[in-house]
Amino acid sequence: MVDQRLPLASVSDFAIWEPVLRLMLTDDTYRSADRSARVAGRISRYGWSLGHQGSLAVTRSAVEDIQRSLARGGVQEVAFSAEVQADGTTTLGLVWPSPVVEPAVGYPGLGVLLLADGSLPEPWLRRPEPVPGAMPAPSADPGLLERTLRERLPDAIGATEEEISAAGVRLGVPLPDELKVLYRVTRVDGGDDFEAADRAGEAVGCELFGLEHLGTVDAAGRHRGWNPGAKRAVRTGPDTAVQGLAGSPGWIRFGTNGGDEFAVDLTPGPAGHLGQIILIDHEQSLGAELVADSLTDFVLGRMRADGRDHGGSQLPAEVEVKVRVGVGVGVGVGHLETVEAAAHPALEVLSVGPGDGEPYSLAPVAGLPRLRTLTASPGALADPLEVAGLTGLDFLELGAREWRVLLDAGAVPRTL
Repeated sequence: MVDQRLPLASVSDFAIWEPVLRLMLTDDTYRSADRSARVAGRISRYGWSLGHQGSLAVTRSAVEDIQRSLARGGVQEVAFSAEVQADGTTTLGLVWPSPVVEPAVGYPGLGVLLLADGSLPEPWLRRPEPVPGAMPAPSADPGLLERTLRERLPDAIGATEEEISAAGVRLGVPLPDELKVLYRVTRVDGGDDFEAADRAGEAVGCELFGLEHLGTVDAAGRHRGWNPGAKRAVRTGPDTAVQGLAGSPGWIRFGTNGGDEFAVDLTPGPAGHLGQIILIDHEQSLGAELVADSLTDFVLGRMRADGRDHGGSQLPAEVEVKVRVGVGVGVGVGHLETVEAAAHPALEVLSVGPGDGEPYSLAPVAGLPRLRTLTASPGALADPLEVAGLTGLDFLELGAREWRVLLDAGAVPRTL
C-alpha cells in the first residue's frame, strides 16, 4: 500500500482549499447572506463535482493544487463540506476514500455509510422461487435446432459430450438440452479464428461465448450501491415470465449483443418457460427482459413481440410494496397522502416527504414485518424517535436534526 500520510497532509492544508471555497461562495445564493453558508463537493484527480457553474478555466485553476496533491498521494478523490459563519470563520471537513463510505451519485454529498462490510440491499439477496411444474415452451425443439445450426455451420467443430458435461458440473447445473445442442454443433473456442466465431454468431443471432466462458448471472455483480438500491422494490407476480431478481444460478449467460448479455433461464417466473431466453441489460441492476420462449425460437428469429418483461424491475411501485407519502416526493403510482394508508404487511420501502399540514407519525407502520427502508425529508417526521419502532430496517435516510435526535438518545436501529 502507498503511505499516504505525507501527501494527505498537504491535501489537508486549508490554504489549498481557499480558492475553491471562495469560488463557490461567490454564487448569488451566498453573496448577500447574513447567516452561515454551507458548501460541499467532490474533487478527483481528473475532475470535480462542485455547486458552481462558473468559468471552466477559473474552476480548473481553483482545484489544480488539490488535484496535484491527490496525485502525489495516489488518492483518486476526496469529498468535502464546509460551513462559513457570517464573520468569516470557516470549518472544513474532508472525507477520504473508504470501503465503508459509498460515494454519492449525481450530487456532491458524502453518500452512504456502510455499517456492515459487504452487505447488499434485500432485492440483491433474493434467490429464485421454485415454480413447480415449469416446463420448456412448446416451441423448444432440440432436433430442429440442431438441423438448423448444422445447415448454417456445416464445417463447425463441436464440443465433446465430456466437455459439455464438465461445463454443467462447473456451473453447478446440467446444461439444458437446447444449450447442449448449440455446443454440440460449435464449440466457439477458435482462438484466433475470428472468422469462425463471426460465422457462429451470425448463425445463432448473437456473439456467442465459448463453452468455457459460460457463466451464471451474479447478483452482487449488478449491485450499484445502497443508494438508490435500498429504495428499489420488486415482486414476481403470478403473470410474470421472468423472476424479479438481480441474478440467479439458473441464468446461464451464453452470448452478447456487444453490451447486454443473453442467458438461458432455468428459473422462470410463474408465467414463463423453462429454458426461455432473457436479456440482461447492462444499464439495469435488477430483472431481465424476455426475448424468446426457447433457444430454438431465438435462433430462428421468433422473438417475443412484447418482450419488455423485466421480471419485476419495471413493475409499478405497487402500494403495498413501495409507497411515497407527502407532497414533496413525487406523485404517481404508489403515492399516498397519509402514513396510515401505507400501513400494509407487505410494505418494504417507505419514503416520507413534507406534507401540507403537521409532520407525520410513524406509529401506523411500527412493527411491519417487511419494512426495510425508510427515507424521510428533514422535518417530515413528528417524532424521530419513532424510528426505533421499525424493527426490520436495514437502510435509513434522515435529515441532520433527526439523526442527532436518534444519536443522542442511543436509538439508532441496530438492524442497519
